[in-house]
Amino acid sequence: MTKHIIWDWNGTLFHDIDAVVGATNEVFKPYALPVLTADGFRAVYTRPIWLAYERLLGRPLDEGEWQLLDDGFHEHYFRLADICGLAVGAEAALTGWTGTQSLCSMAPHAHLVPKVDSFGITRHFTRVDGLTGATGGEKAAHMTAHIAAIGVDPAEILVIGDSVDDGLAARHVGARAVLYTGGMTPRAELESTGLPVVDTLAEAMDHA
Repeated sequence: MTKHIIWDWNGTLFHDIDAVVGATNEVFKPYALPVLTADGFRAVYTRPIWLAYERLLGRPLDEGEWQLLDDGFHEHYFRLADICGLAVGAEAALTGWTGTQSLCSMAPHAHLVPKVDSFGITRHFTRVDGLTGATGGEKAAHMTAHIAAIGVDPAEILVIGDSVDDGLAARHVGARAVLYTGGMTPRAELESTGLPVVDTLAEAMDHA
């Protein structure tokens, strides 16, 4: 039985794919790569993010190159994300759930908290956790710390996210997961996890 939902933010509750793709194109302009579409980005997206960048470049990143790319990405992303909104059905899903819920994101915490608050939805969450250290890695350790902080039995938790990494993090902590196609990852790749895959947040809530 689900008592608590842990939401992902980027690509799940927050529909920011256009900002992600736009920022990626901006940061890779000096490399003279073809302009990415959303589907083109999804084809290379993975975590840790530096592996996606290596896929784009067709080579390993040089020493120090990841940090430069990551810093540049976030500079453009924060600007472009200002015009992005919540995913279709996000507010209805948050409002309709009668259990507890929290937010565990790989976005920088200092930017995540005011962004969530700007939509007037902070009241729905018992806890909001973004990253306070380096960005771009995998979610499992972050999810482990989040669950320890909220004090909920993982067997009573449903994780809703848009990436394979969300599913792997849920398995790592012993929680269930459902994966949403509205974000960064192609459906086929989500389905390869063996986890339930849905096209709307309303469908995701059916699994709770």
